[in-house]
Amino acid sequence: MQIHNLKRTHKNKKDRLVGRGGKHAKTSGRGGKGQTARAGNKRRPELRDIIKKLPKNRGYQFKSKKKALVLTSDKITKGEKFSEIRKRLGVKGRKIIIK
Repeated sequence: MQIHNLKRTHKNKKDRLVGRGGKHAKTSGRGGKGQTARAGNKRRPELRDIIKKLPKNRGYQFKSKKKALVLTSDKITKGEKFSEIRKRLGVKGRKIIIK
C-alpha cells in the first residue's frame, strides 16, 4: 500500500461557520444598527432592575416573636424563671415583659 492508493472513509467536510447570518457579510446575522448589533450585547429586563431596587428582608422571623407578651406581676410567682413561665403558658419565641 502506497500513499497515492489511500482513500478516506468519510468525505471531506468543512467546519461549520458560526454566527455569519444571511450573506456572510454586512450585518452578519445581527440585524441593523444599535445596541443589539454590538458585541457584548447584554440588555437586562426592566423588571429585574425594579426587583434589585427593593430592600431585602434578611433572615427568617417568627410572626409570634414580633409582638411582646405583657404580663402583670400578680400572674407570676416570686422567683419564677422566664423558661418556667414559657412552659406554664405555652409561649414560644416571644419576648416577655413584666409590669
